[in-house]
Amino acid sequence: MKVLFVVCGEGLGHASRCLHLGHYMQLAGHTVHFAGYGKSYDFMSQHRCSNLHRTPREVCLEGEDGFFSLKATLWCSKWILLDMLRSVRNVRRLIRDHGFDCVVCDTMYGGVLAARLTRTPCAFITNQNHFNGHNGTTNPVWRILNFLIRRYLRLADHVLVPDYAPPDTVSEYNIRVPEGEEGRYTFTGPFYVFDPARYEYAEETIFTSFGGEPYKLPMYRMLRGIADQHKEYLFDVFYTGAELPESSDNFISHGYVPNLYEHLARAKIAIVHGGLTTLHEALLFEKPVLIIMDPNHPEQQNNARKIVDMGAGTAVDGRLLTKEVLEAKITKTLAIVPRPFRGVHEMINGRQHAMAIIEGLCRDHQP
Repeated sequence: MKVLFVVCGEGLGHASRCLHLGHYMQLAGHTVHFAGYGKSYDFMSQHRCSNLHRTPREVCLEGEDGFFSLKATLWCSKWILLDMLRSVRNVRRLIRDHGFDCVVCDTMYGGVLAARLTRTPCAFITNQNHFNGHNGTTNPVWRILNFLIRRYLRLADHVLVPDYAPPDTVSEYNIRVPEGEEGRYTFTGPFYVFDPARYEYAEETIFTSFGGEPYKLPMYRMLRGIADQHKEYLFDVFYTGAELPESSDNFISHGYVPNLYEHLARAKIAIVHGGLTTLHEALLFEKPVLIIMDPNHPEQQNNARKIVDMGAGTAVDGRLLTKEVLEAKITKTLAIVPRPFRGVHEMINGRQHAMAIIEGLCRDHQP
């Protein structure tokens, strides 16, 4: 079977989980190609992916003062319809040139239409098809967006949710399975495999990662100020952008590293932005998290709400963030007893589950 993964380039979580699944399928004897843009393309290139293609950008996420900005994103994405058409054309060409048996789209909507036009089976990976604010608040824009996304996802043959089944679904407040479509949605579990024996565990550092967007830099600088005044803390800090505050004796700056897990295993707590993949990893390593919620990012707000419900961490609204508030939240998070979670993960194999569904789509499509 020949499979094309088309990966969203905003953040690294999409690329990370697709690499886990794609490499697993390669080991099973399938031929796998990857396509993406932006940070996902760079990430896959750094991991020396063979059969890697570049696609046009579909959306453009922008921010200011350390947080995501819907206004700036909408302005940056004003040509989204044209960009979507470019994406469709690009993926359609890849399908025809390489004769793929299936297309797997991770939050890349153009690939779905391209697969439909070429009558190629298509699976869509997502952990969000429902937009709402804190505690379920909504507005007309989100209601329209929810309707359009769920209608559009009907073009895909199956929707894979790379999350644990209830009651451990971290994206619980971001997913709504439409009535009558239960058979098209599957909670597969995460796509990574975890061997606890590979890592050396400790409780030494405060692991910090907000991704590589330039608008996140103010929060890194705030943490550097805390590190300067609290020598009892050792910050292990990761950023894939071009600039980061310089390292000190207790503030260690990193760019790209080949294995973040080695660092996460040695942490006391993790300070993160609330992306699904990162939260799964923290649960798996049984590290309490402090989530700095982006005030304009409903997905991360809802993920944070679920993590707090699970007793696995704390959260703070980015609009209320000051150096003093962040110091207090760090102290509170350090007092949390990690929730045992490895047993939950050991009971599932998300990659095998997802691969079986993709293989089934191809079998069902055969004449």
